[in-house]
Amino acid sequence: MQIKVCGLREPENILEVAPLPVDWLGLIFYANSPRAVKPKLAQWLEEQAEALSGKKRVGVFVNAEIEEVLNAVHDFQLDLVQLHGEESPEYCQLIRNLMETTSMRKAKLMKAFQVGDVFDFNRVYPYAAHCAYVLFDTKGKHYGGNGEQFNWELLQQYQGVTPFFLSGGIGPEDAAEVLAFRHPQLFGIDLNSKFETAPGVKGPGLLKPFLETLKNNTL
Repeated sequence: MQIKVCGLREPENILEVAPLPVDWLGLIFYANSPRAVKPKLAQWLEEQAEALSGKKRVGVFVNAEIEEVLNAVHDFQLDLVQLHGEESPEYCQLIRNLMETTSMRKAKLMKAFQVGDVFDFNRVYPYAAHCAYVLFDTKGKHYGGNGEQFNWELLQQYQGVTPFFLSGGIGPEDAAEVLAFRHPQLFGIDLNSKFETAPGVKGPGLLKPFLETLKNNTL
């Protein structure tokens, strides 16, 4: 199971999280988020390449201009672009085509969907040709970081072939629930606000026992 920790912002905190058994470091490029990164972080990440070796970088965008996305992929050396707004399949296709037909850095795409009490999974399938992953988050008043879970059993209705990340309100007390959840396309989990000591600051003391429980029970 892949582990993504999203909403990282502070250099010192990134260095605290990176040694933990996490696979993806998530950076938010949405100005209205309290976890939005500052441009100067790009230079710091470049300087810390050795310390962060082996960790993949995810950039989270919400209805961003395509140029903004492509610039961030280059400047922050992103491996994955997470689209968390109302981006269309055509938008995804255009970004993918631009990366594939130019010399710019290549990053995979992931489309996020907000799941409420009901959800039409037919909305997901048109993205399969363009996105390597999808992410299912809880529908709320914000685009992400709402700290609430949706009914994971709804995901049994998902019949797509695209692997997915499970997101939305997963907290330190939910390790057993995560381990019990089964779906053939479950690829990983996304951790954010429930592991924070302040917006954009993850608590290693909250993350470590949770991750150890997952590791000890999934070997």
